[in-house]
Amino acid sequence: MIEVSPPDNGNGLSMRTVTHVMYGLFALGLISAGFLGLATVAAVVLAYLKRADAAGTVYAAHMDWVLRTFWWGLLWLVLSLIATLFYLGWPALLVLGVWLVYRVIRGWLGLFAGELPTPDL
Repeated sequence: MIEVSPPDNGNGLSMRTVTHVMYGLFALGLISAGFLGLATVAAVVLAYLKRADAAGTVYAAHMDWVLRTFWWGLLWLVLSLIATLFYLGWPALLVLGVWLVYRVIRGWLGLFAGELPTPDL
């Protein structure tokens, strides 16, 4: 069973706030088109650091969602950049950008609704 909201003991930020910050950092990295790539890396580090604290809650699923988005996006970014050497990677980079934006919006909307991020098709 997944708990929607873990009890807040008043020490520091709530897990919901941490998850919103994580999505915000990831989105900042995407909006800046890589110029603020450290924001995306910070979101990933935050997700790894707080994943154990969020275990058994809906927030753990959101952290896994962001981590899967990052690692799959990084893989496809590398493959697309290699393919640009043969002029085939530009459409793949465009599709990757749309997919990344979709994943961040979909996950963040799920967080606002207090739900799990929905799986991809």
